[in-house]
Amino acid sequence: MADSGESLGQTLAAVDAGLPQATEKLLPLVYDDLRARARHLMANERSSHTLTPTALVHEAYLKLVDADRGWRSRTHFLSAAAQAMRRILVDHARNKGAAKRGAGWKRAAIENADAALATDNFDWISLDEALDRFRVVDERAHQVVMLRFFAGRTETEIGQMLGIGERQVRREWKTACLWLRQAMDEGAGNG
Repeated sequence: MADSGESLGQTLAAVDAGLPQATEKLLPLVYDDLRARARHLMANERSSHTLTPTALVHEAYLKLVDADRGWRSRTHFLSAAAQAMRRILVDHARNKGAAKRGAGWKRAAIENADAALATDNFDWISLDEALDRFRVVDERAHQVVMLRFFAGRTETEIGQMLGIGERQVRREWKTACLWLRQAMDEGAGNG
């Protein structure tokens, strides 16, 4: 974040309270962080991709400020931002999808998030479906995935945000990766 968590927390509370100009103060506090993550998520998309990192940030931000706010913390806001980016990428993939679901997409192991994003035509829809199912199985591990994969947080940051140790973050990440890989593989067999 470009500013301290306390300042962001105060701004989130002001947005939630409906104070004038609070929404305008929020964007500068989160823009650089969201832009860096969007750039990373889209780094290896095809050059003809109609969605840019800047557009992804702006769409996600608009979804966030138009939604029911009530952000309880920096972690809650970052999770909401990660969820918004995920939904936008999935919706974009669905809208641009091939006639046959999954045609031309490459599967990649979720635990290698950077490598997975480095493939052309990453299967956002399969990941989205698996994440929806996984959230019911393990809410906190789902948060770890959202914060690491979509929000680009480190294990240290995630541990601080969720109030758990780095070792627990690593365990939950590994568990989530195994579960999600299996779910995505099973989904590929049904497509």
